[in-house]
Amino acid sequence: MRLFGLTLTTLAATAVAFTALADGHTKALEGAVQARKASMSTIGYHTGLLGAMAKGEAPYDAAIATAAAENLAAAASMNRIVFWIEGSEQGAIEGSRAKPEIWSDAAGFEESAMALETAAAAMVTAAGTDLESLRAAMGPVGKSCGDCHKAYRGPRN
Repeated sequence: MRLFGLTLTTLAATAVAFTALADGHTKALEGAVQARKASMSTIGYHTGLLGAMAKGEAPYDAAIATAAAENLAAAASMNRIVFWIEGSEQGAIEGSRAKPEIWSDAAGFEESAMALETAAAAMVTAAGTDLESLRAAMGPVGKSCGDCHKAYRGPRN
């Protein structure tokens, strides 16, 4: 009987431990979704500043353009491994719009991410040069964002 009691106690403790691990994993996935949303907001904000100058909606200011481009490049070049954790796709974690293709087509996703990283790095030089250089650099930035979103971002829930 005592053996049976130990077995039940052991099973109960194991179940509690697995539940705690599952909760911890879910929190990590939720954290990754929140972190990548923050990163995308940062990218969007700085791209928006640059885009407003490019479209003539805001006056061109070389110092602001350079700062925005540097921040864009920094956000685009962050190590993606901590943002895109398998299991954090749309439908698995609330608020996620990540398509499963991010993981099933990891090479394509990385190529898309590198396109933004490259375009953002080129923007750093262009943004502070003059308005025409900034405008020319906006095309690759916008294209890389759009291409990635079309392939790897799901619809709003």
